[in-house]
Amino acid sequence: MSKVVLITGGSSGIGKAIGEFLFHKGFTVYGTSRNPEKVLDSIFPLIALDVRDVESIRHAIEKVISISKRIDVVINNAGVGITGPIEEIPTDEMRNNFETNFFGPIEVMKAVLPQMREQQSGLIINITSIAGYMGLPYRGIYSASKGALELVTEAVSMEVKNFGINVITVAPGDFATNIASGRYHAPLVQGSAYEVPYGATLKQMDEHVDSGSNPNEMAKAIYDIINAREPKQHYKIGAFMQKFSIVLKRALPDRIYERMLMNHYKL
Repeated sequence: MSKVVLITGGSSGIGKAIGEFLFHKGFTVYGTSRNPEKVLDSIFPLIALDVRDVESIRHAIEKVISISKRIDVVINNAGVGITGPIEEIPTDEMRNNFETNFFGPIEVMKAVLPQMREQQSGLIINITSIAGYMGLPYRGIYSASKGALELVTEAVSMEVKNFGINVITVAPGDFATNIASGRYHAPLVQGSAYEVPYGATLKQMDEHVDSGSNPNEMAKAIYDIINAREPKQHYKIGAFMQKFSIVLKRALPDRIYERMLMNHYKL
């Protein structure tokens, strides 16, 4: 019997690439989207789900279980970007980012864990980010929401291990997706103290996404993780230097690492 996989944010980008790859490998795949009726090219079923709405999550999980009688893998992929100087990002936008990137995945886990506990098996993959391993200039809120999800995942993993459930993270680097178009950008304020450095950093971030890796690399990695007998706690997927930056952060004195990042962003 093929494994049943639920992917939040499965209508585009990394989520869509993962879903299509697993579908072609014979998995039973369900994706989610806030507006599935607007997506006309999905090769696997899309279910309405908004990770900021607990009832929406509950209905989506119940629908999958009613059709397939089980859920073997949940991939918490839905997320949004946010950029800007901390001083200039509206606090409501910060909260909205955490609602999607942090509290949303937690609510999905809470909704699916009873089913996995009943099955005595399951795998939850929380998609975080290499940015979650460090505070990046003008991406501090994004780094914080993804870093928080990394730590919560470690805690949940220990809480549910005895039920036969694995909870892990996969942290991608830059991939060529449409994430830049969907992220919240604090506006460039003319005359602001941050106008020039933020504008230059924003341009550099968009260039990194445009030249990022093929999302199929993430899809292949997820496939291998699902098939692993004992998956690791954390995975990092992306360009060598992006992954190596995490090693450098652990090895270098804080201020030297900070200076290295500032030089990279020309700050």
